Amino acid sequence: MTSIAENIALTLTRIREAEAQSRRSPHSVKLLAVSKTRPASELREAYAEGIRDFGENYLQDALAKIELLADLDISWHFIGPLQSNKTRPVAEHFHWVHSVDRLKIARRLSEQRPESMPPLNLCVQVNISEELNKSGVLLDEAEELVREIGKLDNLRIRGLMAIPQAGLSEQQQRQTFGRLHNLLEHLKTVSPNLDTLSMGMSQDMNAAVAEGATIVRIGTAIFGARN
Repeated sequence: MTSIAENIALTLTRIREAEAQSRRSPHSVKLLAVSKTRPASELREAYAEGIRDFGENYLQDALAKIELLADLDISWHFIGPLQSNKTRPVAEHFHWVHSVDRLKIARRLSEQRPESMPPLNLCVQVNISEELNKSGVLLDEAEELVREIGKLDNLRIRGLMAIPQAGLSEQQQRQTFGRLHNLLEHLKTVSPNLDTLSMGMSQDMNAAVAEGATIVRIGTAIFGARN
């Protein structure tokens, strides 16, 4: 069994190789360690190997770890579906939210963000494969949502996030990620400061990097299969 340290080294090597193959600048892609369901002790191990960004899906599990790891300089990313009755603790404890797909959620995050904290970084989740059972706005709805979120205080809209359909070939993955990249470039005419494409996981990271990902969300390749 490989260790978390070995897995991180392998993952970072894979990212750097994907950057080189795509003629991307070195270190232009950030590794977000998806730590949902993993114990705080494993996050400490990852932190010791240089990881500073951790992604969580489940709020109560995340809040417990945020408290246990308060001595560490961690950037916490909420990447799961977000219900309106859970926005306050996210606004109060996280640095990023990747999964906003409704204006109502964005408004609540803005209203509930403590004034003592910097603006909350936010990505709009796009249902890039138009799957009926998946969260996210459709491609043609994204521009209006970005415009409206841009009017809110206490938020900094950074870009887009997507989780493509599973089981695609690498060519299909690239086509799907390419649509998200093209959408981001278009939306820069609305919000020039957009700079983030949160896309790519353990199984489709190479295609995501090739199509312009700036954050890849990697869990299994670092921590192993979840129980």
